[in-house]
Amino acid sequence: MPRSTLLALLAFLAFISLGLPDGLLGVSWPSMRLGFGLPLDALGTLVACQTLGYLTSSSLSGRILRALPIGGVLVLSTLAAALALLGFATAAHWPLLLGCGFVAGLAGGAVDAGLNAYGARHFSARVLNWLHAFFGVGTTLGPLIVTAVLTSGAAWRWSYVIVGSAQLLLAATFFATRARWADAPTGTGAPAPRPVAARTRDTLRRPIVWLAMATFFVYAGAEFVVAQWSFTLLTLHRGESVATGGLLVSLYWGSLMVGRVLFGIVADRVPLGRALTACIAASVVGALAFWLEPTRMLSFLGLMLMGAAFAPVFASLIVLTPRWVGAAHADDAIGFQIAAAGLGGATLTAVVGVVAKAAGLATIGASVLVITLALLALYQLVAWRGRIAEAAGG
Repeated sequence: MPRSTLLALLAFLAFISLGLPDGLLGVSWPSMRLGFGLPLDALGTLVACQTLGYLTSSSLSGRILRALPIGGVLVLSTLAAALALLGFATAAHWPLLLGCGFVAGLAGGAVDAGLNAYGARHFSARVLNWLHAFFGVGTTLGPLIVTAVLTSGAAWRWSYVIVGSAQLLLAATFFATRARWADAPTGTGAPAPRPVAARTRDTLRRPIVWLAMATFFVYAGAEFVVAQWSFTLLTLHRGESVATGGLLVSLYWGSLMVGRVLFGIVADRVPLGRALTACIAASVVGALAFWLEPTRMLSFLGLMLMGAAFAPVFASLIVLTPRWVGAAHADDAIGFQIAAAGLGGATLTAVVGVVAKAAGLATIGASVLVITLALLALYQLVAWRGRIAEAAGG
């Protein structure tokens, strides 16, 4: 097997492992909080701990990659994720669960930022979209695993045992193949020399970097608010069963995954800027249908439309980053963007939880609509500044 193909397949496995824990949490949370005797909005505290770990590793990813090969990052990160997930399965006290969440966040941030920075240099837009589609494989499998565990009558903890054990096997796989990442060739077969990196503080002086971070913040907030709160809205407010709610969340993640696969087929042949505008606008339409619920089926379809419309956004913005900020700033900029995405996912998930507790679960749908509208406005601004920067040579 060609080395570039093997590395792409290994990267796909890494992103499956990255998505699995995210897919578990939303469906397991109602049972988890009852077991610990917690209020509904305590989810925000757990997500905040995960995000703190995620922000720590992702914001330092440029320095980490300069000190440790990506193969070593993958080994250590997947091993840490496995131990954290098994900790979820065995934790008897809420503070210990929060600690496991922090370790899981550290692992996820290192894998996410490291592989995105690597992919921006070595993978095409097609492969990078497919890479993120495999994140969707993990997030699609996660709710299905929890739903199957709960409907079988078992405790939610068994879903974390299953996924944590799989992560141990993955860590062993990355350990066995860690040397393959050294001096990896590009998809064209030619070596991809690493550009001389700019200083971190110089990267942070560029306004386009901050605008891109804001866009990632809101995008991730939109994606994760839908993922983490739609099950609660569907089951506790709209009266759907646990099985139906879990299936719909899996279908949301599944539409995100399928959308990334399909977009990957055409990603190298379409203008990314206009495609992203159309997709984000479609997410607004989906959010409107999900909120207003003109019929139950149209609400379900709105949820699926949001997943499909979100599909190309993250990977395509990563592809555009080196063009907008310049190759010397790309690794640090991508790390900051990944960190902003983690912060946005946690912050907006917590904010929506607080609003839902204060004003009722029905506000979840309206919150999703507001966030997608903000994303559309921010993307138009960052794309405009990006075109100016690209025309000026970064």
